[in-house]
Amino acid sequence: MAEPVKVRRLTDQEGQRLQQIVRRGSTGSVRLRRAMMILASAGGNRVPVIAQVVQADEDADEDTVREVLHRFNEIGLACLGPQWAGGRPRLLGPDQDDLVAATATTRPATLDQPLHALVDPQTRRLPAHHRRRADPDRP
Repeated sequence: MAEPVKVRRLTDQEGQRLQQIVRRGSTGSVRLRRAMMILASAGGNRVPVIAQVVQADEDADEDTVREVLHRFNEIGLACLGPQWAGGRPRLLGPDQDDLVAATATTRPATLDQPLHALVDPQTRRLPAHHRRRADPDRP
């Protein structure tokens, strides 16, 4: 059977900082709960008890407590901050960044004259031989 999960011994500074977070309660709820988990573990409580005290998420109650305790043992107080990343995932890879930057900053060789001189006034479009497809791999 595996050994119960506990936090390592807290330094004085870590203990004071955790106490400050729990007493004030002015930080975000995630930081507050995580600080409570660490303090409860340092006080000798086991994971199921900590999960009930902190009322961790229903989906991952005890697992969440274990993850926080392991992260604290690895990186210290940095584990208190949530590591959420928002936004849409990147569509371009790092190797394509240079190509995009080079394309955006260079003037096409076919444009020896100003762009407005090339535009057909009736259709308001470039002549066909000056148009490029957005995706060069697409036929």
